[in-house]
Amino acid sequence: MHLPPLREELALHAGPVLADGQPSHTLHDPVRNLFFQLDWPALEVLRRWHLGEPQAVADAVSRETALQMDADDVAGVLAFFQHNQLLQAAPGHAARYAQRLQQRRGSVWHRLLHHYLFFRIPVWRPDAWLAHWAQRLDFLYSRLFLWLTLGALGAGLLAAGRQWERFGATLVDTFSWQGFAGYGCALLAVKLLHELGHAFTAKRFGCRVPTMGIAFMVLWPVAYTDTNEVWKLRERRQRLAVAAAGVLTELAVAAWATLAWALLPEGGLKNMAFVLATVTWVASVAINCSPFMRFDGYFLLADWLGMPNLHERAFALARWHLRERLFGLGQPAPESMSAPRRHGLILFAWATWLYRLAVFTAIAAMVYAFFIKAVGIALFAVEIGWFVLAPMWRELRAWQELWPQLQRRRRLCGFALLFALLVLVLAMPWPSRPSASAMLRPAQQFIVYAPPHAQVAALPLREGQQVRAGTPLIVLALPELESRQAAAAGRLQRARWQASAGAFDQEQRSHWQAAQEEVAAAEAEVAMLEAEAARYRPLAPYDGVLRDLSPELRPGQWLGRQEVLARLVSTLGQQAVAYLDEEAVALIAVGDTAMFYADAAAGPVLRLRVAAIDRDASRVLPEVELSSLHGGAVAVREKNGQLFPEHPVYRVTLEALEGDAVSRSHAWRGKVVVAGGWTVPAWRYMRAAAAVFWREAGF
Repeated sequence: MHLPPLREELALHAGPVLADGQPSHTLHDPVRNLFFQLDWPALEVLRRWHLGEPQAVADAVSRETALQMDADDVAGVLAFFQHNQLLQAAPGHAARYAQRLQQRRGSVWHRLLHHYLFFRIPVWRPDAWLAHWAQRLDFLYSRLFLWLTLGALGAGLLAAGRQWERFGATLVDTFSWQGFAGYGCALLAVKLLHELGHAFTAKRFGCRVPTMGIAFMVLWPVAYTDTNEVWKLRERRQRLAVAAAGVLTELAVAAWATLAWALLPEGGLKNMAFVLATVTWVASVAINCSPFMRFDGYFLLADWLGMPNLHERAFALARWHLRERLFGLGQPAPESMSAPRRHGLILFAWATWLYRLAVFTAIAAMVYAFFIKAVGIALFAVEIGWFVLAPMWRELRAWQELWPQLQRRRRLCGFALLFALLVLVLAMPWPSRPSASAMLRPAQQFIVYAPPHAQVAALPLREGQQVRAGTPLIVLALPELESRQAAAAGRLQRARWQASAGAFDQEQRSHWQAAQEEVAAAEAEVAMLEAEAARYRPLAPYDGVLRDLSPELRPGQWLGRQEVLARLVSTLGQQAVAYLDEEAVALIAVGDTAMFYADAAAGPVLRLRVAAIDRDASRVLPEVELSSLHGGAVAVREKNGQLFPEHPVYRVTLEALEGDAVSRSHAWRGKVVVAGGWTVPAWRYMRAAAAVFWREAGF
């Protein structure tokens, strides 16, 4: 086999020393502006490429250097050059190159999909302009400007800390259409300065910056600067400086904007400085510093580790590690490195996958929300299929290719058994155990409230005393009521005398009908006053125990309206009240058993039985102790003194089973667990997904 000639326009540059100490070089393809890092063996092969034969090149490398190579090693370098189109096109190979180009482009649908998911629009060729201004902006890279910026940062943060309440109030005030428009303009300005930071720094190190423009990731615009020529730089420190220049530019803008907000008087400039400061801090820290997407944080981490193509190499390691854990194939790792670095890259790959899953799912949901329903569903499916399902499918295809080896692995049986067990767990019916916050209290309780303008007359009972039905619980007085009763009794007596006198007096007989009506009115008034008087002398409606009698009550004391004076609790039994959501209520029925566990360490634990389930969702929550505002689990919002559940909940009443002896005169908050019906775990998620699809599809 003869080695084909290399392309003549390729350029070779000295590269940085690799992590293992070996030298490296960078091969530049100026046509595509791509760079390829060559390690020491590849460089030695390249130096002897003119020998023409793989074996001759291998013999020369083994003889003249400390490396030991054979023809297969040279063939591997040749395959790398062929795959990356670094060789001259041989006569008659035009059809093969055209076929390869067509394969790389893919079908029309593939190209449309790729351009929808990612494409670039070059806007500006700034190299000449950068060369003109680079030297004039040297002061921005001086140590003096660095110290001034650090001073501005410290002073601005100190001033913002002293005015933090005002700073937060300003942030809330910007949540409007005008404020969002200001944030948008500030973001555009900051991103332009960000990209100029990359461009000027690269130009200072002698790199060419061919284009700047806008890249669209799933139709989301992102500014970009072509700084590929930084791979010409031999010093890793210089490449790190170019990668970090954008974030450092934004942080410098944020520092000076924060100081400006603290110093400027009220007005448009102060508001502009606030918007510029806040949007810059968020954009720099939350977005650009993330290493999970190909933003500045990724390139900084890759250059710091000395690992170009960090994502691809970490993904390859993670896939290899997954296969080894599942099947134990015993295959070598994709590349050799120390164990701590290998484990760190594997964890980094899994973190990147999870991060991208969350981001792409959120973007797909946004795309679905902003487009018409049919187009939104299609685009959502495209993104989930491309970013989530397609990688899974490729990994399954790789497992299919490894099937002859997998069949002979004992670990495959264990994996298959584990997978079958998981499917069985999700598909088999299991007894459900719905749980919720609950209040355990006596089955009957009578609360004594103070009527209007009441005064304590007597306290015949004490706290904790046993009370028989019909016994006065407390004696209250209202002098005005007594006088009204006396006056009403006098009117009744007079009306009755006038009515009875009509039988003997001819003149009174003609007014007998009116006298009867007056008697009825007087009797009604007396009955009304007697009922009102009964409120000032409440009687026990059943046998029980007097609880929560205020120790501050004294005879002669005046009371406020609706003031709670005492509570009569029944000794007949206890009941619990809980609120369950629609899904949990569907799993229980009247008669199901349950357990109550009090929140307090010394509280009761007892058996219950479901006594009643409301058919309609509760509109308000009377038991304030169960609300999220008071430590409960029911999410509520308060309006006009009432608590309204945020989500539909159904009231469930449970009664204590006989034989469970606990203190029957106290109320306890705790957790109730109901032994509900059988359910399939997977059915819950399938039903939820089907409901969402059915609702969003408009059926």
